[in-house]
Amino acid sequence: MKIENNYNLSKLNTFGINVNTKFFAMVESEKDLEELFNLPEFKNNKKIFLGGGSNMLFTKDFEGIVVLNKLKGIEIVKEDIENVLIRSMGGEFWQDLVAFTVDHGYWGIENLAAIPGTVGATPVQNIGAYGVELKDTLYDVEAFNIENGEKKIFSKEECELGYRESIFKNKLKGKYFISAVILKLSKKPARQLAGRGKKMYPALRDFLEKNKIEVKNSKDISNAVIAIRRSKLPDPKVLGNAGSFFKNVFVSREHLRVLQKNYSDLPYFEDNGEIKIPAGWLVEQCGPTDGISWKGYKSGNVGVYEKQSLVLVNYGKASGVEILDLVNKIIVSVREKFGLELMPEVNIV
Repeated sequence: MKIENNYNLSKLNTFGINVNTKFFAMVESEKDLEELFNLPEFKNNKKIFLGGGSNMLFTKDFEGIVVLNKLKGIEIVKEDIENVLIRSMGGEFWQDLVAFTVDHGYWGIENLAAIPGTVGATPVQNIGAYGVELKDTLYDVEAFNIENGEKKIFSKEECELGYRESIFKNKLKGKYFISAVILKLSKKPARQLAGRGKKMYPALRDFLEKNKIEVKNSKDISNAVIAIRRSKLPDPKVLGNAGSFFKNVFVSREHLRVLQKNYSDLPYFEDNGEIKIPAGWLVEQCGPTDGISWKGYKSGNVGVYEKQSLVLVNYGKASGVEILDLVNKIIVSVREKFGLELMPEVNIV
């Protein structure tokens, strides 16, 4: 196990922020983990576990150890006539896992295509898109207790998954290293165009209809989602970003009625009995000054992507502090106009 000192992280976070970490280690096997957990550089310092670095905003150098998850491997562990259990190591890129499943004709995570990052990060965030969340297919999570090195299997219920939330983001934050994820997928057609029991997700439905695509397999949906995402989101290799920066906002039905009195065109969705207001719409309605929207805003090295108001971008050599300053300005503007509090989806360090 090699520990590197003063390691630059600019290529390991999709914002492209130029910061260093005091210590750095790369884990490529479970044996590496066992060795890592016993090293003083790991035991005696603050820790960050990185996958694709797509959900992280560094605002300064990190005075601790960053561990890069490079555990690889995808395998079918069990199957019957209707379902299949697939185990993916945490260092695999999520899109590679999606591609594996749709190439085999399995159904369940095709709506989650092209989400950046690694498999190990997906339970932490309970990733979701186009009406589907990881919790719809999650079976087990394999993780190591970083204090004693013991391996534990977390059932879906034990992960306590919620909207962009999990036990790994709250009660057990920083206490476990996720080594592998097991999903239960369907062999039979299960067109989750908006999740089970929901209406078809509008953007996906419109794309399929507009392009006259007849869904014959899960790959058709995966390809449609990839095309939609590419049309709306910038490639972080070209323009530094972390995808959607803010979570959607949940309000009570009573609060919704109050907001509708002043904003009759306010969009909302019902999600398991809760009212969800799109954060992107809220950001678009606000701006640095009256009459100007944050969408497409640019100031120096930072801005808001012109095609998607939830995506903050690094136009040049922005620092994390510059991006955080923009984040705070957007939050304040939404609070002042709507009385609603935007919460970052991205981890800020």
